[in-house]
Amino acid sequence: MKDRIKTIMFSKRMRQQDFASAIGISPATLSSIFNERTRPTLSIVDAIKKTFPDISTDWLLFGNGDMLLPSESSSMSDTTPSLFDGIEPELNFDKPHQEGLPTQPNSSPKPVETSTKLEMKYIDKPQRRVIEIKVYYDDYTYESFVPEKK
Repeated sequence: MKDRIKTIMFSKRMRQQDFASAIGISPATLSSIFNERTRPTLSIVDAIKKTFPDISTDWLLFGNGDMLLPSESSSMSDTTPSLFDGIEPELNFDKPHQEGLPTQPNSSPKPVETSTKLEMKYIDKPQRRVIEIKVYYDDYTYESFVPEKK
């Protein structure tokens, strides 16, 4: 989803800081999404949809269809309900489409692409210890500090 958020940002010709400000989040939050430290929350998706009502929700969440809604539905954006009014969807990003999310009017079902599940293995590493600390001074000298062995 981070790539689709970047696509929106570039299509609106906004810098990362301007885009974050426009949707009401901190630039650090947006940066952590782009660096894959965190995943976008539903409130961020809703903020994007409120700020840019011409963006397709189905495209933003799942990559289905076109990025922009047809021009006639963007003119009705003032009467369009919020993305999550009255429902509490539970997103499962392993599924390409999810029941219960609102769909766009007059949209036909799109073919669903299958995806490959990626498994990550975490390897336990031994705890690291500090063996030496060096402090460099502006007169080009340094001091070394070695912790006492217990």
